[in-house]
Amino acid sequence: MTDLHPQARALIETGPPAPPPWEVGVEQLRADHAAGTAAKAGRLRTVAGIADEVIAGVPCRVYEPFGSPAGTLVNFHGGGWVLGTLDTYDHVARALCAESGARVVNVGYRVAPEDTFPAAVEDAWAVVSALDGPVALCGDSAGGNLAAVCARRARDAGVPIALQVLVFPVCDVAMDNETWRAFAEGFTLDASEMRWFWETYLGGADGTDPDASPQRAQDLGGLAPAFVITASHDVLREEAEVYSYALRSAGVPVRLDRYEGMVHGFWRAPALVDDARRAHREVGLAVWAALSR
Repeated sequence: MTDLHPQARALIETGPPAPPPWEVGVEQLRADHAAGTAAKAGRLRTVAGIADEVIAGVPCRVYEPFGSPAGTLVNFHGGGWVLGTLDTYDHVARALCAESGARVVNVGYRVAPEDTFPAAVEDAWAVVSALDGPVALCGDSAGGNLAAVCARRARDAGVPIALQVLVFPVCDVAMDNETWRAFAEGFTLDASEMRWFWETYLGGADGTDPDASPQRAQDLGGLAPAFVITASHDVLREEAEVYSYALRSAGVPVRLDRYEGMVHGFWRAPALVDDARRAHREVGLAVWAALSR
């Protein structure tokens, strides 16, 4: 395995060590998450227009590219289904719009503990099913989970999806594999934190439901082509890569890019991590190609 990249180490060391989320409380956790966004975001990319809209009853922020959009990219933010807002992912949505030439719909889905599973799924799917094509999906971490679930729901509903981009997605509630043990502490997302996110999100519901754990779906055939991004030093790496292999085994075209030396969350830190900007470019190109077919 490659060594931890110096920029990933700097990302880990950004700010003082934080107490575990169950000690801090949700409101403080959200405030800290928002406060740390500016240093990670850096210079904001310019787009042609930004407007807050309500789509299928869900608050969204829509980003318009310069020129005629190739289609629509629906983005679901990460944050363990507890954190993340339209504001904390503004810089990511701007980058995706600028790089892809697509209209980007950033989805402000409901989060836990106020709204537990399946509220986030229902919001995500409501937005996707309300849009006219061509449409692609993107999400990181918990957002990648929602993108994967929506891709399966779209197949079942006959809604065409050009591409699903899954950035270190949460794929299975099992939480027991090699990378869960190898990177359990000290790599931006601790295993204990991820367990807390799962418990908070589910609120007692069955985590093996395929709408919670996309890996548990019985049939993955016929899903949209997938672009899966993982980070080498991430508790979620193995489950995301196993899911990509399952998709491939089911006949789904899959591109899997592992970012060596990187940690969970690098995607939203372009000011600190060169690979974040590279990933945004690669995803933008893939989305443009998929929507232009």
